[in-house]
Amino acid sequence: MSTLQVFDPALCCSSGVCGQDVDARLVQAAADIEWARSQGAQIERFNLAQQPLAFAQNEAVRGFLERSGQEALPITVLDGQVVLAGRYPSRQQLSQWAGLPAPAAPVEEAAASRCCGGGKCC
Repeated sequence: MSTLQVFDPALCCSSGVCGQDVDARLVQAAADIEWARSQGAQIERFNLAQQPLAFAQNEAVRGFLERSGQEALPITVLDGQVVLAGRYPSRQQLSQWAGLPAPAAPVEEAAASRCCGGGKCC
């Protein structure tokens, strides 16, 4: 099975889902990563504020940060190769990279796909 690693920017806690001003993207990322783990995916997360050595020791991440700076975070690494930078992977991407079956579409997405567009259904 493939190994996925997510290198987070400096966060207040290991998941970034803490405090009063929680970023919705972090909540979604934490939920998607937990879902993938529950399906058997091997995913590690590293927080720049708490685990800077992990960033320095990973050649692909270190090189990417040297070229792009911390603005490139988060960085997702699949088997030692950077596969995504600047945003968190979607549940679909996590399932693909981890070799899991495709996740079911959430109810609101399924309903939206039946609409004509423009935010209104026909």
